[in-house]
Amino acid sequence: MNKVLINNFIRAKEVRVIDETGKQLGIINIFEAIDLAKSKGLDLIQVTEKVEP
Repeated sequence: MNKVLINNFIRAKEVRVIDETGKQLGIINIFEAIDLAKSKGLDLIQVTEKVEP
């Protein structure tokens, strides 16, 4: 079973962000993405590491 990476454990510099409603917000700097998730009371999770954003 694979471990799920969240928040500061994600090593990518940029991530493609999909919000809690399923809307794609685009490619965002990892620090901005973490701040966005935290501002909504959520965690940022990595779905896959095999694809460039």
